[in-house]
Amino acid sequence: MAKDRVSIIVFSGELDKCLAAFIIGTGAAASGMEVDMFFTFWGLSALRKKGVKVKGKSLIEKMFGMMLPKGADNLALSKMNMLGIGTNMMKDVMKKKKVASLPELIDIAIQLGVNLYACEMSMNVMGLKKEELIDGLKGVVGVATYLENASKAQITLFI
Repeated sequence: MAKDRVSIIVFSGELDKCLAAFIIGTGAAASGMEVDMFFTFWGLSALRKKGVKVKGKSLIEKMFGMMLPKGADNLALSKMNMLGIGTNMMKDVMKKKKVASLPELIDIAIQLGVNLYACEMSMNVMGLKKEELIDGLKGVVGVATYLENASKAQITLFI
């Protein structure tokens, strides 16, 4: 019998929304479900590595690279960010209450076997290269792969 399956599209690059996606994803994986997370457009920011520079980019691709948050630790809250004060307050409260940070949740997801996919089309549009993304990705795939995975899932979410 096939495992129950969850498919999550992560479109947002905001801290609170990415936290929700990974809490659901890791919770489902810990419950024995197969989990696919498909990161597209701004959601790709959560998967970026810090400090990686790739040569040969166009001016527009370089501009996207400068404007997008560089990794899970640099995402801001969707509301009450207040020039970063709200985001830092949230991270401090989470740490005091021993809630896993987004980078920790990403590591946990990888350890639990959550399938992390980056959207090939979004990466092309934004000029992101695979080497700029974290290790542990299942792959860089197109919408056909997402649709195939989602068609097998009992739960699909768009975050």
